[in-house]
Amino acid sequence: MSPLFDLSGRTALITGAARGLGLAFAQGLAEAGARVIVNARSTAQLALAAEQLRARGHDAQALPFDVTDEAAVAAAFDALDQRGIAIDILINNAGIQHRMPLVDLELRDWQRVIDTNLTSAFIVGKQAAKRMIARGRGGKIIHIGSLTSEAARATVAPYTAAKGGIKMLARAMAAEWAQFGIQVNAIGPGYIQTEMNTALMNNPDFDAWVKASNPAKRWGQPEELIGAAVFLSARASDYVNGQIIYVDGGWLAVL
Repeated sequence: MSPLFDLSGRTALITGAARGLGLAFAQGLAEAGARVIVNARSTAQLALAAEQLRARGHDAQALPFDVTDEAAVAAAFDALDQRGIAIDILINNAGIQHRMPLVDLELRDWQRVIDTNLTSAFIVGKQAAKRMIARGRGGKIIHIGSLTSEAARATVAPYTAAKGGIKMLARAMAAEWAQFGIQVNAIGPGYIQTEMNTALMNNPDFDAWVKASNPAKRWGQPEELIGAAVFLSARASDYVNGQIIYVDGGWLAVL
């Protein structure tokens, strides 16, 4: 492996990693040499994910906490400190969806999506960055955005607002933390075959629309995001900051 992409000796924390994209990111970073710490709220499901990674020969640990709870996040990082574990790479992947027309959307549901998809990236990112700055050797923070970081669709307004915020949060963090050797970037997945999108994949009209509107004429697979994640986690991206890389089969490139 090229040293530009070798993550040996680095520790990565991936939120929302009990399944789906988060678990794929954990697998990909582990294959590049990183020790991975997977996070989610579901203790049992998270333990199973960590065991799956270890069964493949990777150094993996589970760290359950609620990414929207500032005190719980701080306590989790304090626990890592006490164990002598320093986070070199953070992937803020935790996210939820709530489909509803705006005129019918309840404030509590708006806030729940914003808190999980956007505010959590600030909360967890802040704790990681404080320690990266104190150690003086930089680090990598990667937020997971979406096509809706750039374009809107009906019935997903809170998700769209949160993912648009993710793009700008990466830039705001880069503006403040680049001087400390911290690179903060984002990945914008296209339509990917994950459990979150099961209802969409099973909808014949939506499935046909995805395949017709995307130049690649298909859904993406979770593992197709790993290359971007490894690049943004590795030395290869040391002068890349405040960017969002769309992995969407060309969807945003066409009308």
